[in-house]
Amino acid sequence: MKAGLLDDLNTRILRELMADARLRTTELARRLGVSAPTIRERVTRLEEAGVIRGYRLEVDPAALGLPVAAWVRLRPGPGQIPKIIELAARTPEVVECHRISGEDCFLMRVQVAAIAGLEDVLDKFLVHGQTTSSFIVSTPVPPRSVPLD
Repeated sequence: MKAGLLDDLNTRILRELMADARLRTTELARRLGVSAPTIRERVTRLEEAGVIRGYRLEVDPAALGLPVAAWVRLRPGPGQIPKIIELAARTPEVVECHRISGEDCFLMRVQVAAIAGLEDVLDKFLVHGQTTSSFIVSTPVPPRSVPLD
């Protein structure tokens, strides 16, 4: 990472964008007391350096007819890791997939319309290893950005 990339101004830019990624450059410049070209140049450098990886829209899965969420841990059979990665990538119900340490190698978040839908997803993965699933009952702390302090 370039020296000085996370100076005070860039840190303030990141805080503002984490609070509202839709902020217009002019509003961000006004809030931070700098020019719009300065903001554009700084944000571009943060993007190019990979500090800002993207901007996203968060949609409520229940509003789309997918109210059932579960975490699925997967312990692969011998030689199955590449197949699991490929299957997870092409299974739309898998909305997150992480390679993890421990006895299980994968942790996936699955979003389905009904509990029976989870069975269908699990059946796809069972040929590659052992699954353990837990339904998400509530989310008292929703996903959030990493702290900058």
